[in-house]
Amino acid sequence: MHIEPGLVSEAKLALSYATAATAAAYAGKLAFDDLKQRGLVSLSARVALCTVLVFVFFEVLPHFPIGVSEVHLILGSTLFLVFGAAPAALGLMMGLLIQGLFFAPQDVPQYGMNLTTLLVPLFALQALATKVIPTKMAYVDLQYRQALMLSTAYQGGIVAWVAFWAVYGQGFGAANLAAIGSFGFSYMLVILIEPVVDLGVLALAKLGRASSLTTPRLHTA
Repeated sequence: MHIEPGLVSEAKLALSYATAATAAAYAGKLAFDDLKQRGLVSLSARVALCTVLVFVFFEVLPHFPIGVSEVHLILGSTLFLVFGAAPAALGLMMGLLIQGLFFAPQDVPQYGMNLTTLLVPLFALQALATKVIPTKMAYVDLQYRQALMLSTAYQGGIVAWVAFWAVYGQGFGAANLAAIGSFGFSYMLVILIEPVVDLGVLALAKLGRASSLTTPRLHTA
């Protein structure tokens, strides 16, 4: 999901800088907490893995411009379940930045909007996980219903933020609302795919054992 260049004018970009800074600050807090628990080596390795995966999601996997943005298969819930919230957040930040600087420089002015759109739903997913996943359940034991709830929260959050930026930039005109609707409908189809991917990845993880390259919650409650 990339906000199309020009959707929000330069005069209005200050809001995206503020929201992105707030999201980045919270990601920094998560990283500090993770650092205290797991150490620098583990955190750095997981961030690096997430960054590579995010770059693959953006540049290698199929993606299509539809309406006000692009439809990508961004497996936010997968990153969270396997690597943890902090590595997922930092990986999204770094992967998005690398993709913009080296492969899509036209997207750099929209970095604040794109970063906010990716990170805030991730934080919402993290909060939801504490409600829908019992404290004594390891992530490898998740059921489809739980994976679907997490995926819906993340992808729904992305659609909501894209819609917000589109309305913020272009207003409530019929053409803009139609473009938002076409993007939202297409993007929510990802929900049909992501829970299946999550469960497939978790099934493979269940064959292994706890590692410094994954979140402790993956295998132990």
